[in-house]
Amino acid sequence: MSGFLEEIRRALPRLGEGLLVTVEATVLGAALALLLAYGLGLAAGSRRRAVRGTARVVVEFFRGTSLYVQLFWLFFALPILGFRLEPLACGVLALGLNFGAYGAEVVRGAVAAVAPAQREAAVALGMGPGLRLRRVVLPQAHPLMVAPFKNLLVQLLKATPLLSLVTVPDLTFEIDQVRSATGDTAAAYLLLLVVYGVLAGVLSLGMNALERAARTRVGTGTGGGR
Repeated sequence: MSGFLEEIRRALPRLGEGLLVTVEATVLGAALALLLAYGLGLAAGSRRRAVRGTARVVVEFFRGTSLYVQLFWLFFALPILGFRLEPLACGVLALGLNFGAYGAEVVRGAVAAVAPAQREAAVALGMGPGLRLRRVVLPQAHPLMVAPFKNLLVQLLKATPLLSLVTVPDLTFEIDQVRSATGDTAAAYLLLLVVYGVLAGVLSLGMNALERAARTRVGTGTGGGR
């Protein structure tokens, strides 16, 4: 154990850099996933059959295929077609596409859950489709999205270790270097579990606060997040 602790001390700069890479991949992947979730989720509820059908095909494709395979395709197969991305970019794109597809279902379901009477009242007030969406539908749908989005964000964080498989020097990659140097597998992966547990806890607390704020804005109470 003393050898492991000594190696950890020497590797602290690299571990810090790996942690930053993990956080960067999580933030960028979540941002891309959020954009895709809103775009595909709203498109999936469109009245236009072509738009709705295209969105559904994209969502089901990325939900129905493995994140592992998507990541490897972007990293190994895409260069064959003449497009080469940096490893981190491949990871962020794979995370965004995969979790964006799951998030699209959250957006679609939350928007559909808004009471029809609310939409009818907005029509009666002369609001156009875009204004109804911004002022009436989305403010009421947002509180319904936060808890599922929190779960997806934590799942996205837990998926970032896959990036080490395509040479991204994230926290998992750096911890594995420590494990190789010391041979102490149990301690290395226990440390990794603890760090990811802390990161997930911080994300959950932040999302719980967002959920309370969203519910307060629409007057549905200030109950704690899940």
